[in-house]
Amino acid sequence: MRLLPSIDLRDGQCVRLLHGDFDAETRYDITPRALHARYRVLGAQWLHCVDLDGARDGKLANRALIEAMAADGLPRLQVGGGVRSREVVEDLLQAGIGRVIVGSAAIETPEEVARWIAAYGPERVGLAIDVRLDADGLPRVQTRGWLQSTSATLWDTVQRFIPDGLRHVLCTDIARDGALQGPNLGLYADCVRRFPAISWQASGGVRDAQDLEALSAVGVAAAISGKALLEQRFDDTAVVRWLRG
Repeated sequence: MRLLPSIDLRDGQCVRLLHGDFDAETRYDITPRALHARYRVLGAQWLHCVDLDGARDGKLANRALIEAMAADGLPRLQVGGGVRSREVVEDLLQAGIGRVIVGSAAIETPEEVARWIAAYGPERVGLAIDVRLDADGLPRVQTRGWLQSTSATLWDTVQRFIPDGLRHVLCTDIARDGALQGPNLGLYADCVRRFPAISWQASGGVRDAQDLEALSAVGVAAAISGKALLEQRFDDTAVVRWLRG
């Protein structure tokens, strides 16, 4: 398993949201490019970058900053938030983004997203599926920066793209996101059991190296961490180990 640091961008700043709430935001003093450089020094190969403005509004407001970080070299970027057209996917890939992560469009225009996966390949186009568990424990998909509820389940959404060669899925349990309460191990175990060929990326709740050990045991391919890394809840030895996979 590999640790992917997350840089969440809003108005060009590094931020974290609590439970996906735009009114519950924490801003950090470090600049995105300085944070990108810090993770490079620690040996990160990949970094997950979210344009929160884009996720909410449908347009990558932080695109110039994202492309500047990509131009800095390692760690390679996988980028999500506001990716809702083929033109944006192609432009990001041409700008050096290693992998484009599609969220809301996978629910709203699945046929079009399937064509993106086919055109650019499953290593370069993946999905971000953000979920809230309903009263029956089913993971229901949320879109538009977690602001819009849908009736779609995580399982139906992933199954839709299996014939198209889907490989990478980042799944966020919104109730755990930014809360430092531990990841939803049961959810991710179910993900791996149902779709063992998918390279699952677990997002939401990671607190420390013990959580990374637990996620690795579940069988996910990667763990996303934003707040715990920003607040230095890991020692560098643990970070280096997981960053390098």
